[in-house]
Amino acid sequence: MTKLLLRLFAQGDPESPQVRAKTGKLSGGVGIFCNVLLFGLKLLVGMLSGSVSITADAMNNLSDATSSVVTLLGFKLAEKPADEDHPYGHARYEYLSGLAVAAMIIVIGFELAKTSVEKILAPTAVSFSIPVVLVLCGSILVKLWLSVFNRHLGKRIRSQALLAASADSRNDVIATAVVLLAILVEHFTHWKVDGFMGLAVALFILYSGVGMAKQTISPLLGETASPELRELIISVVRSEPKILGYHDLMVHDYGPGQRFASIHVEMDQKEDALHCHEIIDNLERLCLSSHNVHLVIHYDPVITGDAELERLKALVQQLLAQQDSRITIHDFRMVRATGHTNLIFDAALPADLMPQKKAIKTRLDEALNARKETTYYTVITFDLASFNEE
Repeated sequence: MTKLLLRLFAQGDPESPQVRAKTGKLSGGVGIFCNVLLFGLKLLVGMLSGSVSITADAMNNLSDATSSVVTLLGFKLAEKPADEDHPYGHARYEYLSGLAVAAMIIVIGFELAKTSVEKILAPTAVSFSIPVVLVLCGSILVKLWLSVFNRHLGKRIRSQALLAASADSRNDVIATAVVLLAILVEHFTHWKVDGFMGLAVALFILYSGVGMAKQTISPLLGETASPELRELIISVVRSEPKILGYHDLMVHDYGPGQRFASIHVEMDQKEDALHCHEIIDNLERLCLSSHNVHLVIHYDPVITGDAELERLKALVQQLLAQQDSRITIHDFRMVRATGHTNLIFDAALPADLMPQKKAIKTRLDEALNARKETTYYTVITFDLASFNEE
């Protein structure tokens, strides 16, 4: 079924922005149809049986249908091209749609929790019938398929929004199974557990809503690049043998398909500057065409074949590692002067060490000058390690 729907509505290269938008809208359309159908059936049997937990589960499906509407609109708006007011495009609409969905889920969760508490305080009997059981079993099967469907689509276009929709459908399978359990328990034991089960479903909805909100807020705030995206960018840089090293990889996410990155690369200073510029231009174009990432590369010429420079670089790395093994250095230069030597480099620190920058430099200076080789002055630029992880 999934392959058929993709062939009919979203065929083509999944890296294409057009195919990505079609895939997202396909997910939204299928989600609307399935959830509206389940909402109507569960609401009907919930009213006939007097079960608040079934009604709660029906409202959960309604919220999922609304979520699918917002997802569909989000992908529709996200495919708008860049304009003068928004030169980086509109792809973040996908994240904003996820945030709106999370807010709706949280509101519905609170309302359902309130209704369930009232049912706990004033319990009423739940009518058991075969149609009720069949509707809930059918709901479990539909939601299980919807979870697998959205997961397949999410992996295909690498969409966190669709992967979150898959997880939400998986959670609904659990929630509906809890409702079914409540009906069976009340029927065979006569324990009034419907209100408690309804409250459990409501709390589960709240938990899912908060989790979804965290997932969508994170990229809007500016999260670190995923290991997969970092590896894609670094693989382009590594493909050029004349690049000796790289550092300071920064990625700015303006939504799927609108990622901008910058990185520093080290190349031998003896290489022709125009040739290096041509290499860098080719790598930038390759990254855009292969991975849809707008990459800007900064060229750092480095000295090679200087034994003294290599010795001092290794010494500085060793002394810093004695303070904390997580500290790394790059872009190391040495400037000799009368009576002293300047050591100029960047040091990458984990976030928890950034407040200790001054102390780290002081201890390094003391350790270097304690060797009494000459007077060393260090000029250090401290970077976050998260921009320099390989």
